[in-house]
Amino acid sequence: MTDLEKAREFFGGDLYATDATGIVIEEVGDHFARCSLEIARKHQNAYGGVMGGVICTLADFTFAVCSNFNQPHTVSLNCNVNFLGMPKGKKLLSQSRQVKDGRSTCVYQIDIADELGTQVAMATFTGMKLVK
Repeated sequence: MTDLEKAREFFGGDLYATDATGIVIEEVGDHFARCSLEIARKHQNAYGGVMGGVICTLADFTFAVCSNFNQPHTVSLNCNVNFLGMPKGKKLLSQSRQVKDGRSTCVYQIDIADELGTQVAMATFTGMKLVK
C-alpha cells in the first residue's frame, strides 16, 4: 500500500472533512500534504462565495494530514487564517509547508488557491505533539 493510500484510508475516518465537505488528499509526504476540494453549492454562502468555514476546514484538514502522517500524534493549539481573495475557479487546492519542527510543538503554513492560481487564503497552525 502506498503512502497516499494509507493516508486516505486513515484520514477517511475524518467524516466531516472527507464525506460532508468532500476534501480529498492528493499527495502526502514527510511534513507535507496537498489536498483539494471541488466547490459545490453546499460550500457557498448567500452571496455565492465560498464560506469561510469551508476554507478553514480545508486548511485544518491539510494541517492534520501533514502533521500527523507517520509522525507523533499532533493537535492544534492555535490557527490563524488570512483570507486573501475569492476563488475564480471551481476547485480549491491546499498545500502545507512546515515552518518549524520543535521537540513538543510545530508550526505549519497552509496556502490555499484555486486551480487557476488565484490566492484564496493563507493559514498558520501551531500544533502540540502528544507524547505517549
